[in-house]
Amino acid sequence: MVNRTSTQNLRKRVRYHYRGNAAGSTLRLTLGCLLGLELRRVGSGQRMTFGGAGEATLSQWMADNARVCWIEQNEPWTLESRLISRLDLPLNLDQNRHNPFLSRLKELRARARQRARELPISS
Repeated sequence: MVNRTSTQNLRKRVRYHYRGNAAGSTLRLTLGCLLGLELRRVGSGQRMTFGGAGEATLSQWMADNARVCWIEQNEPWTLESRLISRLDLPLNLDQNRHNPFLSRLKELRARARQRARELPISS
């Protein structure tokens, strides 16, 4: 069982996935890579995002295609582990070794990061 307490509430976390950037959201990183957006190093070169246009494209794609719902649960980490082990959740990286898409997804993300390291830092 994993019990990771977040300092943010659910609303803030979901909002960041929808309005943030790939540097702070593994969901945005995954979706952007799957959509073929170009990952770039920004700022000091340590953070990687899809740039202004790419992040806007991703935000619009999510607004058109991604939905979020939840149920209240006293110990959500217990339910999460059960669901991940029983459902086909190809975009979930954590606790999902049994999913046949996991290695392909990790490879796709790694290649995007490697390519970003080879490109100049974006402003």
